[in-house]
Amino acid sequence: MASYQMIENKIILQIQENICATEIEVLDSDLFKGVATAGLKKLVKRNSILLDVFGKRDVGPAEIDIFIETLKYLVKMPAAQARCASAGAEVLLRNPLLLNDLIEYLYNFWRSFDRFIITDQKPNLDHDKKPYRTFNVTIGYLTNLIRGMYRDIQENVTGQHPHIYRQVAAGGEVSTIAVKFGVPLPAEYAELNKVPMIRQILLYPPLILQPPMNKRTGRIEPVWESPIKGVSFNAQDWLCYPAKVGELVILIYFHNAFTELGHSLCNLFEMASDEDLKRRPDAVYAYGVPDAALTRFNHGQVFFDDQKNDILVGAIPLKPEFGYFGYVKKMVLTLHNVIMMKRGRLPFHGAMVRIILKGDIDRNILFIGDTGAGKSETLEALRAVGENVIQDLIIIADDMGSINLGYNGDVLGYGTEIGAFLRLDDLQPGYALGQMDRAIIMSANQVNARIIIPVTTFDNVIKGHKIDFVLYANNYDRIDDDHPIIERFKSPDQAMSVFREGTAMSKGTTTSTGLVHSYYANVFGPAQFKELHEPLAKRYFEAFFNKDIFVGQMRSRLGLAGWEHKGPEETARELLRVIQGGA
Repeated sequence: MASYQMIENKIILQIQENICATEIEVLDSDLFKGVATAGLKKLVKRNSILLDVFGKRDVGPAEIDIFIETLKYLVKMPAAQARCASAGAEVLLRNPLLLNDLIEYLYNFWRSFDRFIITDQKPNLDHDKKPYRTFNVTIGYLTNLIRGMYRDIQENVTGQHPHIYRQVAAGGEVSTIAVKFGVPLPAEYAELNKVPMIRQILLYPPLILQPPMNKRTGRIEPVWESPIKGVSFNAQDWLCYPAKVGELVILIYFHNAFTELGHSLCNLFEMASDEDLKRRPDAVYAYGVPDAALTRFNHGQVFFDDQKNDILVGAIPLKPEFGYFGYVKKMVLTLHNVIMMKRGRLPFHGAMVRIILKGDIDRNILFIGDTGAGKSETLEALRAVGENVIQDLIIIADDMGSINLGYNGDVLGYGTEIGAFLRLDDLQPGYALGQMDRAIIMSANQVNARIIIPVTTFDNVIKGHKIDFVLYANNYDRIDDDHPIIERFKSPDQAMSVFREGTAMSKGTTTSTGLVHSYYANVFGPAQFKELHEPLAKRYFEAFFNKDIFVGQMRSRLGLAGWEHKGPEETARELLRVIQGGA
């Protein structure tokens, strides 16, 4: 069929030419035998009664071969005929109902894996030029083939047709077209060009994933030399997602052990075009390098500012504790923020939205705050409470972006992502259900369950929007006469003291708990380069006040027990009042 890897709860199927054309080819494949063997081993370990199909419970390779051989007949003929045609089938077919239960178990065991199909193209094949056809003959055809095979076998075993047919995704859940693409990298990083570059991805949402971890810890630190120096990149073990991060191109290389996290980037960052890849990337990031490559730094999350080659290089080791999407996203955004500071822009950790209200009111609002401060939650509450007055609500930035000064002195905001990585617990009831047709859901049954969904277009992200409001997202203060929901600051110094302190109540998205502080609510670049960031902050905050931009804080109370939904909702109502001209 093709080569495959089975890594924990993932199956990665790599195809270079053709997949199985018939049900018999599927049953003859190494993949089918590998899945059947793994599934039966689990039953042996449990001493399951399903193994009584074999007449004994210590099932080994010989019994598995007989089982597969019998299935080849059962896919074509009823059990009575298969019993005569296949040596060893008589034992397996003594109890058709139990055999049917075993087949059902193995079918569900196969579907319990996160399944990825990688069409890794040879130079003389142009499948990426006709992606829909490639997807049709891989993920589409394989889905129908496996589902049809399962139904044929069950009907031949039981002698009955089901009354209800469920069109589950029985083949792959994600299909990728990857090609060898010679990116103009500096000579020191030429090894990376061995890795196939993703050019198209097809998803069957909702994609429900269970990564190894459900929260992030630690800080990303700068180091003195390239963290991928001397690392070998095997094309069979790595893929590259070329991301547009705002105006930057960052190549994200991920190991197959983290493949579900790497593929999920397609819901967060715009994919770079062929034209984008003709120029040198602004940064590269290797997610899943051998741990030994980073031991010299005594730190797991590192990046290097390669000034000689004008490129940033990030790396995180191949260890289960780094198997969380936040490690993918935040490294990329750290690299973005460092580059922005070097170019004289002020990076921000926050959300920016354009709100158009009835009565010709058009405002761009920038919310700045740490993870769990209520930025995204307030935006979602705005959609709900402003239904009768909001004409349009356009996301510019959901988590990170930068600020620049226009030619006429206007303060302009830019985003980085086309998607959002949101906590399910903090969303409006029913919101996630309304997004299921395009969602990637992670750790659904755990604390800090997350959903990744597209929320805006790349044009909105990079256009550059004039800022009207800059609000610090305060999620810890209670409301009283001295602490209003929306408070306006009177001077740059007053504003900077609050923003610089970066206070927030931890929401459990990292291993931090209680009241925490981070420099400008942004440990993703500014905290590591305060000497570069501080003069930029002073320059831009003075520009805010010179342009009469509303600079203040909003108290979302998201970090206070019992206010997870009501707090952002009341904040959204007050914000609408202020935008409409309230005191």
